[in-house]
Amino acid sequence: MSQDPDHRPEASAIRGEVVAANGRYAADFGDKGALPLPPARHFAILTCMDARLDPAKYAGLAEGDAHVIRNAGGRASDDAIRSLVISHKLLGTGEWFVVHHTDCGMQLFDGPTIAGLLEESLAAAEFDGQSWRNTRSEGGSAEGWHVAWLAFKDLAQSVRDDVARIRDHPLTPKDVPVHGFIYDVRTGRLSPV
Repeated sequence: MSQDPDHRPEASAIRGEVVAANGRYAADFGDKGALPLPPARHFAILTCMDARLDPAKYAGLAEGDAHVIRNAGGRASDDAIRSLVISHKLLGTGEWFVVHHTDCGMQLFDGPTIAGLLEESLAAAEFDGQSWRNTRSEGGSAEGWHVAWLAFKDLAQSVRDDVARIRDHPLTPKDVPVHGFIYDVRTGRLSPV
């Protein structure tokens, strides 16, 4: 079935599932509406958007406990640092954790690879274990060449680099500890870096 690339469907089965789940959640919301704006445990986590990571579970969090900032790779991008600075300056966090993980998709490509794929097509690509390829040609854009994708090859080094970037940033207070960890997706364990 071919779709108009400019048409974005408004309804889907997944959308319906999310709306239904939210209805159940809101029905049992209780007194969570009274949680204060600053996080109760006064820390923030920068981690990957990977669906296998549940920071609430691996760090023992309840709603209102901590800020969780997520992006592809859990990288210390300008936007992640912006969020950490706001977390501290305006909302009182005093400790930050950088958590990357094993089997991260950010290790499977580099900037030129994704930029080239996007230039050919905006449709989803696939990985055969060795390389990426577009499965369809549905428009494309050279804008991918202007994005800092922040891919990496060495997992531990990526954590060290991000911790150093955050610690050395001129907007990071010197008294805020920044910890680095690797989460193992096969065991659920956090290991310090």
